[in-house]
Amino acid sequence: MLNGIFFVCLSLGLWTAGSSLSCRWMQHKFQQFSKNSLDLIDSMANNSTNTTVDAGVGFPNHLYNQASKASAEDKLSFTVQILEEMVVLFEEDNSKASWEEIREENFLQVVTQVADGLRSCIGSHSHRKNKKIQMYFKRLSSHVLEQMDNSAEAWELIRKEMKTHLVRADLLCSSLLTN
Repeated sequence: MLNGIFFVCLSLGLWTAGSSLSCRWMQHKFQQFSKNSLDLIDSMANNSTNTTVDAGVGFPNHLYNQASKASAEDKLSFTVQILEEMVVLFEEDNSKASWEEIREENFLQVVTQVADGLRSCIGSHSHRKNKKIQMYFKRLSSHVLEQMDNSAEAWELIRKEMKTHLVRADLLCSSLLTN
């Protein structure tokens, strides 16, 4: 009898963890919040800042490729880490950035809500932070922001780079809704 109950609980747990559509937040809120974050980061752009310089710190694209082949929970965990690192990056000294502070505050609030919503879909499982993601964001901070004296041009490079990550994160998580 106990074996039967254990088997049912185990099956239910595995189904819930593996089912990307079992998370109500993903079904009802993700696309709206993701679109809002993209709209907000676009609104932060300053058309007068024409940057032709590359950030010079390439994201390890193989991590996105690995994440795309991972379980639903690992995809969400990967995305949460990207979003959390993004928030930390934007909290650095950006007084020279070309956007209004309220725009950034609204953007960070929405990104935090997306991260929190996705984290609620993962459950109570703890996930190790990916060191390569952490190092990438540290390099952005030191190689782009610090070397360019936190200039408006440096922040525009960061904004463009983060927009790319938001698009890729949206695609990664949206794949869970269509499977």
